[in-house]
Amino acid sequence: MRLNYLLLILFTSASSFWACSKGDVPVVNPAPTNLTVTATVSTDNSGNVNFVASATNATTYEYDFGNGIFQTVPTGTVMYKYPASGNYTVNVIAKNTAGKTISKSVDVSVTVAQSLIWSDEFDAPGAPNPAKWNYDLGAGGWGNQELQYYTNRTDNAIVSNGTLKIIAKKENYSGSAYTSARLLTKDKFSFKYGKIEVRAKMPVGIGTWPAAWMLGNNINTVNWPNCGEIDIVEHKGSDVNKIYGTLHYPGNFGGNAVGGTKVITGANSEFHVYACEWTALSIKFYIDGALYFTFANNNTLPFNQNFFVLLNLAMGGTFGGPVDSGFTTATYEVDYVRVFQ
Repeated sequence: MRLNYLLLILFTSASSFWACSKGDVPVVNPAPTNLTVTATVSTDNSGNVNFVASATNATTYEYDFGNGIFQTVPTGTVMYKYPASGNYTVNVIAKNTAGKTISKSVDVSVTVAQSLIWSDEFDAPGAPNPAKWNYDLGAGGWGNQELQYYTNRTDNAIVSNGTLKIIAKKENYSGSAYTSARLLTKDKFSFKYGKIEVRAKMPVGIGTWPAAWMLGNNINTVNWPNCGEIDIVEHKGSDVNKIYGTLHYPGNFGGNAVGGTKVITGANSEFHVYACEWTALSIKFYIDGALYFTFANNNTLPFNQNFFVLLNLAMGGTFGGPVDSGFTTATYEVDYVRVFQ
């Protein structure tokens, strides 16, 4: 009897061993399965989209919202507000604690109604509104071998009859042959992403170089071009009607900057609306509502921070070129600056 009992124990142990070796060991941390993703777009044109992701065996969900923005969501449910209208492909990765994943994409079409967040309509006669504008002062070329001395005099910047007039003059002033003005919203207003419109009429005169542009708020700490520069509009008096929209950043600045041009009519005899639409994915340039250049933005570039606005009229320099010997004065006229988000 004792011998039979021992044989029974050995037979049972062997059976258990072979059973375990044939795949009955339970799987640890199985990969997520059955991933579903739904997206509900708000109908109020706010840009809000409610996402719900669910998967078996998932512990976290990583969202790529299709515009360079990423977010990890433990529950899988998240509300995201898109800053701009567009069609986006959203990718969701469901992950477990062992790092095993499953992914799925969903397309969303979003309409965002933008609101005016800042503007200057230049309706109050006199000096430009000091609550909105500072001045850069001085000469020295500003890195471009320019010939003017920038002042804060109403001789060079004044609001009248509903427009800002930046006036360049041929006059000896503190060692410079010309005077003009450069206004900026630094330390008063800046924004990240949105649309900016500048309605303006360009000056007449060979050697004039008007511009409406933006610089990154961190210029004092990282310097140019690391801060980034977005030129909404530039014009050369020596090449009338050719409009420039340009971006400067590390590796692409100065003569190596990236941009587009468009030839229009009446640049210095009529007002035109020069606009820039800026998101995490792109920077688009428009004239009178017509798109003429698109730049692909991404999170490695400096165009994902707050920027402030500048308006100026330079004389000569590396872009403006030689000034006509008969030049006496020219006016860069701005009807309004508007920023939407």
